Amino acid sequence: MKRMLSKRVLALMIKGASVVTVAAAISAVAVQAQAANMTDSLVESYAAAMKAAANSQDINRVANLVSDDALISLSRRGKTTSLNKEGYLNLLQSSWNQTSNYQYDIKITDVVTSGTQAKANISTVESWVKDGKKVNFVTNSRVTLTVATGNAVLLRAVSQVTIN
Repeated sequence: MKRMLSKRVLALMIKGASVVTVAAAISAVAVQAQAANMTDSLVESYAAAMKAAANSQDINRVANLVSDDALISLSRRGKTTSLNKEGYLNLLQSSWNQTSNYQYDIKITDVVTSGTQAKANISTVESWVKDGKKVNFVTNSRVTLTVATGNAVLLRAVSQVTIN
């Protein structure tokens, strides 16, 4: 009887070990999938997704394209301000709420990918109507994109802003 009990305990331990082994293998695959390399295709997909999200004024879709750790530095006429993700999204939503006929375009150049990140120059042109006047907001940025959940997201941006 004691021997049978020992065999059952051993069988349970082996089964338990195999479950742990399988779980460890699945975790390893998941970690490798999360650590996917940045590609030019991911950068292009980021630009297309950002353009679509901004033009539809969908703050949740924009939020998905910005890392939780994002830091965005905006400079205009010698004054600089730094925004985290929340600050950037609040600024964007506030702008949308105060304007009409919002349009957004994005161009990415000089892309250099390495590992899970890409550095690139991004030029955006935003236009809208406020108080009956058309405004063009041109931003030239040097950005760092990183891979998160299989997509490129904005991690850092150093931007020069011009308002026409």
